[in-house]
Amino acid sequence: MAAADARLVHLDANFLVELAAARSAPVRQVELWLQDECRIQVSAVAWSEFLCGPLLDFELDYACSFVTLVDAFTEDYAMLAAELFNLTGRRARTLVDCMIAAHAIRCEAELATRNAHDFRPFKRFGLRLV
Repeated sequence: MAAADARLVHLDANFLVELAAARSAPVRQVELWLQDECRIQVSAVAWSEFLCGPLLDFELDYACSFVTLVDAFTEDYAMLAAELFNLTGRRARTLVDCMIAAHAIRCEAELATRNAHDFRPFKRFGLRLV
C-alpha cells in the first residue's frame, strides 16, 4: 500500500496521554496500526492539548516516536469546526472537540480517542471513530 493510500489515524490528546504513559492498550493498538502501515498523525489542536501536560520529557519523546506528523490547523478546518460548534449546541466546552473532529473529517482520518462519548455528536457529520 502506498503511503498516501495508507489508512490515516488521528490521535486525540487523551489517547496521546495514555500512549505517552506507556499504558498497554493504546501502545498495543498503535503498534498494530503501524504493522498495518497506517499513518499516525495528530492535529496541532490535539497536540497543543497534549503538550499542556503535565508531561515528562521521556513521555513527550515516547509519544513522538509514534506520530508521523503534527498537522497544522487551517482556515478550512476552522470553518468546519465553527459549523460543527453551531450544529451541536454551541457549548463552549466543546469548541476544542469541534476543532479536532473537523480536522479528522477534512483529512478523511479515523479519530482514536479514549473518550468516544464526547465525539459521537460529530459522527453524523462524517467523523469516523476508531
